[in-house]
Amino acid sequence: MPQLTQYDYIFGIGTVFAMLDAFNNGANDVANSWATSVSSRSISYRWAMVLATVCEMAGAIATGARTASTIKDGIIPLDAFQGNAGVQLLAFACAIAAASSWVMWCTIHSTHVSSSYSIISAVAGVGVATVGASHVQWGWNEGKGLGAIFAGLGLAPLISAGFASTIFLLIKFVVHMRASPVQWSVYTSPFWFLLAACICTLSIVYKGSPQFKLSDRPGWWVGSVVAGTGAGVCLLSIIFFVPYLYCLIIRKDQSLRWYHMIQGPALLRRPIPAEAEKANVRNYAVVQEDDLSIAPVDSEERDEKKVLDVEANKDQRVTELEPTQETYRKLMDQGRQRMHEKMIQKGGPLGWAMRTLRDNPMGAGSIYELHNIRRFFVRLPAMVVVGALYGVNYDIHASQTGVLGTPEGARMARVYSHAEKYSNEVEHSYAFIQVLTACTASFAHGANDIGNSVGPWAAMYAAWSTGKANEAKAPVPIWQLAVLALCLSIGFVTYGYNIMKVMGNKITYHSPSRGCSMEMGAAITVLLASQQHLPVSTSMCITGATVGVGLCNGTIKAVNWQRVGLLMFGWIMTIPIAGTLAGCLMGLILNAPHF
Repeated sequence: MPQLTQYDYIFGIGTVFAMLDAFNNGANDVANSWATSVSSRSISYRWAMVLATVCEMAGAIATGARTASTIKDGIIPLDAFQGNAGVQLLAFACAIAAASSWVMWCTIHSTHVSSSYSIISAVAGVGVATVGASHVQWGWNEGKGLGAIFAGLGLAPLISAGFASTIFLLIKFVVHMRASPVQWSVYTSPFWFLLAACICTLSIVYKGSPQFKLSDRPGWWVGSVVAGTGAGVCLLSIIFFVPYLYCLIIRKDQSLRWYHMIQGPALLRRPIPAEAEKANVRNYAVVQEDDLSIAPVDSEERDEKKVLDVEANKDQRVTELEPTQETYRKLMDQGRQRMHEKMIQKGGPLGWAMRTLRDNPMGAGSIYELHNIRRFFVRLPAMVVVGALYGVNYDIHASQTGVLGTPEGARMARVYSHAEKYSNEVEHSYAFIQVLTACTASFAHGANDIGNSVGPWAAMYAAWSTGKANEAKAPVPIWQLAVLALCLSIGFVTYGYNIMKVMGNKITYHSPSRGCSMEMGAAITVLLASQQHLPVSTSMCITGATVGVGLCNGTIKAVNWQRVGLLMFGWIMTIPIAGTLAGCLMGLILNAPHF
């Protein structure tokens, strides 16, 4: 029996906020991690949901840490709670409540922030309210204090941008700028599999399996495992992937399917049914030929403000002033209506739900009016279905490119016009590598970042169930990892679209060759930071890598700096806001009048 039965309600409230924090982590951090792959069209949004769910839950449950830091990263001292389990229970309940509330507010408003920085800042705020500011580690503290956090906030995106741009420039000069880029993309693909496999193996060793203590092995052992894995994947790509890619994009075999890859070199003897003009590969262009969501901009029109009449033909350009606020709202409403009509036309449960909401709007008057009460209960089942399935059917690319006639649509058209477009055959060879790096990053994220939610929850559970204040580490039951991993996956599937729509192509033009460079550059940065005990956010690294690759187009106009500025503002404001919310909540409850 728990010894703190008088505080059952605090543990219950903390549990709800821990689950909310994991949900937010999925909707915010995981969505940003997969935004690069989805924006590049290397993988569909639905397949990203499937792979993210599998990889995140596998990373959290199978190789996730079995202990979690209760004094998050050494921000506050171990004696802060003076052996009082009740105060410790309250402290982490306040921290997780403040952190999850802030991230939830940001997710609702499509603002990407770091869940890691949010919980660290909240713990610091709780420390100030509990033991005073003088006891909080504001300095470096061997890479665990707030000084190291600020350093990571500024350095990680820059370092990630450097690595990602270096990788992409290598691809650009070795493949894209060649006279025969298709052939070069086929013959150099094993090298990129080698590099990606080495990076992915290091990610699992240093970030994805702490309870196995693989990172404590000798350097020669780690190097041998990494080199062996990379060489093995490279050899497999030479045997199976290169023949498949050669027949697909050089010989243009229209009858070839992905499962034929297993035939390996035997594909080279496969007869081609008929000569084709182009390879049977996906169209990786951000703006498709039948996409009317964005206004095209010619090179001579880049610096002019253009507004395209939504009802007119897509090739008709009309030069006007910027739309008024009323016109802007009308255009945005029309864009949403077009998307909703497509969902209704698809049919199924979501089509029924969207049609029900459309045909049964709330009437005039307040919600407590009798006719509105009846209408609400008619709409309620449809609202539940929409909440569960809306994200699965959301058009990420259309939302990223903007709506015709709006300043955002014109801005994204100008950004895309400064990015060079490469052939689909060349880009196709990098899509497989990008999916590999995305899955590995997701696996490592589930194993590592689940601690942001499970750490405070495990500390609360230990204090509540034993009645004793915890030490630096608290055991994490497997059921807690499973519950929060499930909440994380649900967050990505149901609400991840709200963050993904403002990432990826909203920052710069994406393609598979660009995307795999971004993900490998971010992964290298995270690995280096972990070796230096520097707390960095994976999401900040991928954003920095995105900007770095965008600048490789040769002009700063290829990056949407307005979106970058908003992202940086959200990162910076997370630290004071989450810390202040947690500190005020803790201080009010500790010092509240009582009988």
